[in-house]
Amino acid sequence: MARLGDVAAQWGRIGATGFGGPPAHIALLRELCVDRERWMTAPEFEDAVAACNLLPGPASTQLAIFCAWRVAGPIGAIVGGAAFILPGLSAILVLSVVFLAGSPPDWVRGAGAGAGAAVAAVAVRAGFGLVPGSWRRAAAHWRWVVYAGLGGVAAATVGPWLVLVLLGCGVAEVLWRHPEHSGGTRANLWPLATAGAAATGGVLALVWVAFKVGALAYGGGFVIIPLMQADAVGAYHWMTGTEFLNAVALGQVTPGPVTHTVAVVGYAAYGIGGGLLAAFIAFLPSFSFVLVGAKRFDALRHNSRVRAFLSGAGPAAVGAIIGVAIPLAYALDEWWQLGVLAGAAVALFVLRRGVVTTLLAAGVVGAAAALLGAPLP
Repeated sequence: MARLGDVAAQWGRIGATGFGGPPAHIALLRELCVDRERWMTAPEFEDAVAACNLLPGPASTQLAIFCAWRVAGPIGAIVGGAAFILPGLSAILVLSVVFLAGSPPDWVRGAGAGAGAAVAAVAVRAGFGLVPGSWRRAAAHWRWVVYAGLGGVAAATVGPWLVLVLLGCGVAEVLWRHPEHSGGTRANLWPLATAGAAATGGVLALVWVAFKVGALAYGGGFVIIPLMQADAVGAYHWMTGTEFLNAVALGQVTPGPVTHTVAVVGYAAYGIGGGLLAAFIAFLPSFSFVLVGAKRFDALRHNSRVRAFLSGAGPAAVGAIIGVAIPLAYALDEWWQLGVLAGAAVALFVLRRGVVTTLLAAGVVGAAAALLGAPLP
């Protein structure tokens, strides 16, 4: 068993240096827990990765919480999870104050506009990166195409209701494989639909948006973008399209999980308090899943209905991540941002540059453009 002080220090280090998203987080956790400290065996760690990938919400955050639970018990899970989350959350809230200020300097606005212009290309890259694994796991490729297509269309057109499309695709796959459970499965969707309809505004709306991000996002961190965009920009007008692109870029260039993006949305809605509330709601399911169900993770991995649900919801999420590039690109206001978007696509797909490097370069280009007098959104 590890000491709580060691958990706080080591998980905090990973949270502060974990640039690059889930692959980086998984590599750092493995290096710590398996290779260096030998708190877990390699098979135990791989089983944990597989189980966390079956859960909705930020998989690498759940893995960090689970590993802390495994080496230091329930209190360790809370300490380790908080230590993993807080560095990036603190950084993104500070940056939110700068980038969402009422009158930021032009070079700051330009940096945000440049980095935001690259986000659509980053979304496409994230989506296509998930395609091979999801395609290999598909029980029937024609159904995979249908689910992915529905997710893509929903992300591009009916963003606030995307969560119901994801759930519907998952349920459809369960019914296809287990038709004997059709009645109960359909009934379980109604509370979620009612909850979504009830979130008509105010703090309750922010809670619902954050809950969708933390508990109903399947298929990778970027699926939270279509879950938030239509609500934050179109439905509740917490932020402009340009500010939302800035939020997504900030979620990518800060360490820790991309789920931190929801804190920027919360800040835009209700200030620092809103940012902290949104983050708390979004990460609470991850802690709950581990603290309540960690002992059942092995059974979860072998549950045929859970795997069937993910076989439907997963492809829909992949399609949604790619499809959200359409409204993200449509949100660009200035001609020079289209050039930045094209340059980002070349950097990501042709030159194979990393996401963080590409976004930082796009931000530098945007700042330079602002200083040279280019129009700003």
